[in-house]
Amino acid sequence: MDILQTIQTRRSIRRFKSDMIPKEILDKIITAGTYAPTARNTQSPIIIAVTNKGLRDKLSKINAEIMGTEDDPFYGAPVVLIVLADKTCRNRVYDGSLVMGNLMLAAHHLGIGSCWVHRAKEEFERKEGLDILKSLGIDGDYEGIGHCVLGYVDGDYPEMPERKENWVYHID
Repeated sequence: MDILQTIQTRRSIRRFKSDMIPKEILDKIITAGTYAPTARNTQSPIIIAVTNKGLRDKLSKINAEIMGTEDDPFYGAPVVLIVLADKTCRNRVYDGSLVMGNLMLAAHHLGIGSCWVHRAKEEFERKEGLDILKSLGIDGDYEGIGHCVLGYVDGDYPEMPERKENWVYHID
């Protein structure tokens, strides 16, 4: 699959199988995230790879509470890649968003489904989130950008919706 085909065919997945992604594939996806462009090459984002089911379920519960639901906001995905960025970097949200994009495109290219799940900012403003960072020895002040949930697609892959009109305007 070439890069344009990967970009054009990637979709957000909201139903995953419980099968774990092999470490070799997961490492390739994570590496792609580390090659996202960042303002002034500050490399302000960090990625926390969660494959531990207990922690994954704890994060899901916190996220659901913030969202105001009891449903699993991670759609059953067995892997959660949390992207955070250094709050001292003014472009942190943009930098982290590019990391998220790279993660999702690399996952699709490698046959893995993905979805961007919000509320990482709120999660890592809470004591529970700060405790996770502390337990990993992560110093500094980080803002949660997003969760890239990953897994094998359970069911049919979503169809590509039509592109909207007036998406692009040309100035010649």
